[in-house]
Order: sequence, then structure tokens, then C-alpha cells
Amino acid sequence: MPGIVTLAAEVTNVSMHCFWLLLGDEELAVPFAAFPWFKSATIEQLSNVERPSENHLYWPQLDMDLSIESIRKPENFPLISRAVDG
Repeated sequence: MPGIVTLAAEVTNVSMHCFWLLLGDEELAVPFAAFPWFKSATIEQLSNVERPSENHLYWPQLDMDLSIESIRKPENFPLISRAVDG
């Protein structure tokens, strides 16, 4: 009888430049330069990460969703930002 498949995500380390996520047997660096919205997050907020599906991560305290593929290949998901005139 097969076991229950669990999709876990765990923050294993945090530095001034990035944090590392362990996803099964794969560890990915999440650089703050590519993902600036995480830079001011607390360790508690970063560590509270859920993996609702195989390619989806969610940080409920930050209300942040990310595709795992965007961490693996951030160049394929450019950040676009523009100032809004008041």
C-alpha cells in the first residue's frame, strides 16, 4: 500500500543575501535581489511556508505566492514594477 505523498517545504538557512528552501531532495537559494519582497520579512514569516501543490509555494503571513519554477529560473519571470503617479 503506497504511503501518503506530502509536499513539504522548509527554510534551512537565512543570510543577508538570500534564504534557502529545502523542497524534498532539492535545495534552492532565494536571492533577495531577485525576490526583494522577502528582504524585510522576519525569520518567522519566511519559515512559515506551505507547499499546496508540487510547483506552488505560499507564505500565509506575507500573503505571497510563488511558482517554484520562478525560483529555479528567475530570468524567465522578470519583475516588472512602475511607480503610480498620485
